[in-house]
This record gives sequence, structure tokens and C-alpha cells, in this order.
Amino acid sequence: MSTTSYNCTNDTQRAEGLAHAQKAIAAKQVIVMPTDTVYGIAADAFSPQAVATLLAAKGRGRNMPPPVLIPRIGTMEGLATDIPDDARKLAEKYWPGPLTLIFHAQPSLTWDLGDTVGTVALRVPDEQLALDLLTLTGPLAVSSANRTGQPAAQTASAAREQLAESVEVYLEGGFRPLEGTDGVPSTIVDATGLRLRVVREGAISLAEIQRMIPSALGNEPEPEMWSPSADEETAPVEEPAEPAEPAEPAEPEEPAEPEEPAEPAEPEEPAEPEEPAEPAEPEEPDEPAEPEISTSSITEPEAGKS
Repeated sequence: MSTTSYNCTNDTQRAEGLAHAQKAIAAKQVIVMPTDTVYGIAADAFSPQAVATLLAAKGRGRNMPPPVLIPRIGTMEGLATDIPDDARKLAEKYWPGPLTLIFHAQPSLTWDLGDTVGTVALRVPDEQLALDLLTLTGPLAVSSANRTGQPAAQTASAAREQLAESVEVYLEGGFRPLEGTDGVPSTIVDATGLRLRVVREGAISLAEIQRMIPSALGNEPEPEMWSPSADEETAPVEEPAEPAEPAEPAEPEEPAEPEEPAEPAEPEEPAEPEEPAEPAEPEEPDEPAEPEISTSSITEPEAGKS
């Protein structure tokens, strides 16, 4: 492959370079061109062979499909489906510009950009040389002009140092975005879900996107949805008990009539003192008993004696 570089700051070389690039794209080859962010390597988006050549030049696999650059916002309708209104608002504000929008791809398109899972990433670049080429060729699959893992090229000559002879045409347009500044990639917004999600924050900040679309999400993971445990799934669900009917308020009782105070009892008359008992007369002492004489102690004299 013969590689040719064109200095597109010169009008004559610019015209020649655009013509040569158009032929290279038609021949399923790849070219390098400036964009409003960094330099890109481009191929025919509808040619699986050309897209495979682009991925091989970068050292990238099919799991990292390239976005597609289009010349105008109206082209979006022919390539994408189910376009949310919020995504249209962003496209109308930032295109042409450093915003890439991911949509569901039109199912009728016969292209192979890699493992896209039925989606396509679209962008309108704010770079006149790129827009002029896109008008000639139609949508182009474009990725940053560098080997995977290396810094993105900010000039065509820097891209050539990395990609060498794998590219047919290099269109040199000077530093991108500006000399002395670092290359800033586009901001990527996924518009395939219920809410827009910023999956890569680049030249347009998440805060700026959210000022326009407050419901837009960042790239942080969403909290897990609650799910019942096994016990909760198998446990019977008790129906709430019907509320008891309120009891009818009891009729207030009539206050009891106050009892009449009892009449004070009459004081008892004091008892008359008892007369003291007369002292008992002393008993006369018993007379001493006369001593008894025992007859058994007297002995009769024996007969015949004197």
C-alpha cells in the first residue's frame, strides 16, 4: 500500500487530498483526518471489510466497535430508531460538536461495526474538512488515530508515527483541538434506556448535560433493587385485619345525690361510780385439838402378881 499525506491548509492539496480520500474509502481502505477533538482513522461504515481493517490498524477487537460520524443531524433518522426527545434536544444543541449519542440501530441496515448489540453511536463533528469528506462519502466509522493504549494523535504526522503504512491517506490540518492543549474526547451519552446516561465524560461535562436534561444519569452504578428473601417469598401473606368498629360511647351516668350528713350521736351519761365493797370479817382461828390418848400404850398388870 502506498501512503500519501496531504497538507490541507493548502487549498490545492486540500482538494487533492479529499479526492484521494474519497477513492480510498470506496476501495474499502482507511484514511486519517482531523476532527474537532483529535485525529481519527476512518473507514466506510457499511463495509465489514473496511471496518475490520480499521480495527486491525488500531490493534483493537470487535468488542470495541467504532462510532459513526455523519455530515448532518438529519442523517440520524436513517441510522437510528427509538430516538428519545431528550436525545434530540442534546443533538440540536451540541451538533456539530463533541457529543456522541448511542441509539438503537435501524434493523434494516446491513453493516457490521463489531459487537454493538444492536446499537450505533453517532456524532456530527465540528470540523469543516471532516464534514466535506463525509458529504462525499456518507457515514464513516471513525476511531481515534492511534494504536490502542497509546495517546490520541493531535496531528496527522503523529498519527502516521503510530499507524504507518496501514493507512492509505493522511489529511493534515494542523493541531487538534489547539496546539499546546491536550486532546479531549467527545462526551458519550447512552440514549437506549428509559433515561439518558453519560457513559463517558469528555469535552461536555455531566453537570452541563444535567442542566439541560435534569433526569440524565452519570456512569455510577445504580443501587440494587430490593428483592424479597426466600423466607419472605414463601411466607404466607397475612391479610390485614379489618378495623374494629368503634364502640358507642356510654351514656354519662347521672351524678348521685349527695347523702345527708348523719346527726351527731348524743353523748352518753357517765356511769355512776360503784360503792366500794365492805372488807370481809376475819375468820376466827380454829381451836387447837385435844391430843388423843392411845389406849394401846397402857399395859394392864398381869394376874397373880402383886
